[in-house]
Amino acid sequence: MNAPLTSKLLAPQAATVEFLLDGRSVTARADETIWAVAKREGTTLPHLCHKEGLTPAGNCRACVVEVEGERALAASCCRNVGAGMKVQTQSPRATVARRMVVELLVSDAGATTDTYTKTSELSHWAEQLAAPRGRLPQRDAPHYAAADLSHPAIAVNLDACIQCTRCLRACRDEQGNDVIGLALRGAHAQISFDAGATLGESSCVACGECVQACPTGALMPARGAGLLEVTKQVDSVCPYCGVGCQLTWNVGPNAQGEERIHYVTGRDGPANHGRLCVKGRYGFDYIHNPRRLTAPLIRREGVAKDPADIERLKQGQLKPTDIFRTATWDEAMELAAGGLARLRDEALAAGLRGNDIPLAGFGSAKGSNEEAYLFQKLVRQGFRTNNVDHCTRLCHASSVAALLEGIGSGAVSNPVEDVAHADLVFLIGANPAVNHPVAASWIKNAVDRGARLVICDPRHTALTRRATWHLQFRPDTDVALLNGLLHVIVAEGLVDEAFVAARVNGYEALKASVAEATPERMSEICGIDAQTIRDVARAYATSKGSMILWGMGVSQHVHGTDNARGLIALAMLTGQIGRVGTGLHPLRGQNNVQGASDAGLIPMMLPNYQRVINPTVREAFERLWATPEPLDATPGLTVVEIMHAASEGRIRGIYVEGENPAMSDPDLGHARRALAGLEHLVVQDIFLTETAMLADVVLPASAHAEKWGSYTNTDRLIQIGRPALDPPELAMQDLWIIERVGRRLGLTWNYWRDEDGGGKRASQAAVARVYEEMRVSMPPLAGVPWSRLVKAGAVMTPAASEDDPGAAVVFIDRFPTADGRATVVPTVFRPGAEQIDAEYPFVLTTGRVLEHWHTGAMTRHASMLDAIAPEALVSLHPADALTVGVRDGQAVLMSTRHGAVQARVRVSTEVQPGQVFLPFAFWEAAANKLTGDALDDVAKIPGFKVTAARLSVIA
Repeated sequence: MNAPLTSKLLAPQAATVEFLLDGRSVTARADETIWAVAKREGTTLPHLCHKEGLTPAGNCRACVVEVEGERALAASCCRNVGAGMKVQTQSPRATVARRMVVELLVSDAGATTDTYTKTSELSHWAEQLAAPRGRLPQRDAPHYAAADLSHPAIAVNLDACIQCTRCLRACRDEQGNDVIGLALRGAHAQISFDAGATLGESSCVACGECVQACPTGALMPARGAGLLEVTKQVDSVCPYCGVGCQLTWNVGPNAQGEERIHYVTGRDGPANHGRLCVKGRYGFDYIHNPRRLTAPLIRREGVAKDPADIERLKQGQLKPTDIFRTATWDEAMELAAGGLARLRDEALAAGLRGNDIPLAGFGSAKGSNEEAYLFQKLVRQGFRTNNVDHCTRLCHASSVAALLEGIGSGAVSNPVEDVAHADLVFLIGANPAVNHPVAASWIKNAVDRGARLVICDPRHTALTRRATWHLQFRPDTDVALLNGLLHVIVAEGLVDEAFVAARVNGYEALKASVAEATPERMSEICGIDAQTIRDVARAYATSKGSMILWGMGVSQHVHGTDNARGLIALAMLTGQIGRVGTGLHPLRGQNNVQGASDAGLIPMMLPNYQRVINPTVREAFERLWATPEPLDATPGLTVVEIMHAASEGRIRGIYVEGENPAMSDPDLGHARRALAGLEHLVVQDIFLTETAMLADVVLPASAHAEKWGSYTNTDRLIQIGRPALDPPELAMQDLWIIERVGRRLGLTWNYWRDEDGGGKRASQAAVARVYEEMRVSMPPLAGVPWSRLVKAGAVMTPAASEDDPGAAVVFIDRFPTADGRATVVPTVFRPGAEQIDAEYPFVLTTGRVLEHWHTGAMTRHASMLDAIAPEALVSLHPADALTVGVRDGQAVLMSTRHGAVQARVRVSTEVQPGQVFLPFAFWEAAANKLTGDALDDVAKIPGFKVTAARLSVIA
């Protein structure tokens, strides 16, 4: 079933050669550079234009070596080794040349480099080589002198620039953003942004790759961060999207002597290889925000819960102290757990069981695997119900439902980076340049190397210009488009008959269902011309490797499960799965939505997707958990169903850990009223979120950078998060809080022990105890004990044994189903619940913007991110702007059948005529006030992506 890591499946290695390096015989590959081999052999040559991971340029000549028989010295960073070559790295000629090169560069930038950074590579090599200072004239060009401080996150100091072009190559070749260039010539040459703009005015996306690449401080984190004292570096993993980039927190004292994260650098992790995006690199200081919760809060007696208080608090008309008072931990825990226990015990005494227990829990996809596991255990064992869910219900529930049905697993078949081996990348309903920027960089790199890119999306995105085909179909017509592609594959004999016969069930039914779905008929529905449908179908089916990636533009529909079924059928009918460069990959949204789902934070599944209705499964968990009472056999309610039950009085108490349904749920007016109507609401979080504003008890928790934990990314890669700091004041570790609530509900848990401390400081031992229990019930983690995970930092799963490197590519020989075969399920196009009409003529689509995440609970509290993107903007096509009579930047009222918000217009051709786009991270224009709560029949996911809307100009 499984294959080894993709890195071991690359093209055959180059031939091996032998040569002399400083008189010693050395063996190396013919495609290795002298610089790389010398480093491996213990000699690190000076280098300023060279950086591992960047395309070699050889323009600074600081790394030159002498090759016997050659007239000129060779730049070792871009010169490959050859058989019989004789290389001298320390010859007098090479040594003198290197010193002279560095002396010349010091004359250019040496006067300022140390004023911008404490880690100048230029100063380092000048010292190492004893390069003289002062013999040569200093550079004095007026156009280099003025600093460019126009960007909130990055400072530009070109007087320290040596034109090594590392930044240019990092921007162009690694991240594929093409913002940085080298302008002018000779003495006037300089780095430029978008042909002469300031950085703040340019198209820079602030990934910071240029900053990480710069050797002199010419590009630095803003606010003088490079000059701050760093006393420790902590390796961890990014807290934002599902890519799972590894990073390093650089920690030191502030002016008051308090420990702070000063800046972030990328690490060479399996998912990112040093790359980060704007959120990972500059979205860290939310943990230091003065609005952090630092003590338990209890609602003041007599203060009713009013949804309108959310806006009043946000606008400063009310203060938190008007609604809440601070409390001790004992008092808060007594009230929080006591209220939950009372509701449970009253229900049990009345003979209620399962979904009739009036309690529910919302866990978090941003917390660790251990927190997710313990939280779902708390609800199932402590609340005695399966009413537990998290944000997967609002993002990829339909994808998981279709994948479990079709191939027996909700996990991805191939990692994102496998696009490097694909001949065709099929990207549908996803905007990774915004939502998964590092993943987008792998796609850009693949296209630049020759892969063809198909984008299926009603909107233009940053990747559109690289696409061979952009299928800008009509919103909500995914099924018609996919059935048209399937029709062509069947009708033109492009089916992999051998693969289907050996490994696929349901083909004949699918074949019959798409027989009438001709490209001509489907074109009338989806708006893509028939010939393009044929061209794309042929390209996908006949490619040596086609890989499908999709996002919430596929899943967040009332027919999201059908959309995913169509994608599964594409892969199955063509055999485009089970090999490198092929497969199915739903891009996971949050950093641990994969892990939280794996750990059982969903209402119908126990850990490892084992159904609660299965008595054998329940018995196994009853033994593992030593439950005095049988676990309930009824699948629990999902997020939206819980809100309906709350509004009807059937759910009376909810425990929310790290989620924000008062911003993330559809039809926010209804959701907020339901939350306000609860008899008992407990919220555990790091900020007073919109949900916390309606709580009875608020428990201050730990942020990502303050705790130990494991996280599973979109590739199935499980990684370690490490604490850089302690939580502030009286805030406590999430795991400690969950366990203490459990104990007060009568559970005899003993994960967090006296020797682990009082719950403030992170405890690796306590987290490891939960992890090891979780691992017992999850076979994909069988070969990943805590000790291995901590040592390795990252392990690809599934891993059957401790010496198993893990499987990057799965489903090679069989699928994890009873018969080892996949099942394709026919679909039929049907219009969604939301339809436009004369009153509501626009189709509203919601989504993210690059700088913000989810409900903005973290990113709106990150100073640099909020400075870059401070407000919600409605994207509107120029033709529609004329019709509505609105100008760019003008305020409009957007109304739907569910609510209304005000926002300013951004006139843009990124959207089609008749379509508008609004991001959902901004409380000032909360997009989910506008969306309905109609659900997918199978996955119970709301249809966020299509809502009928109208616009009117605000005078």
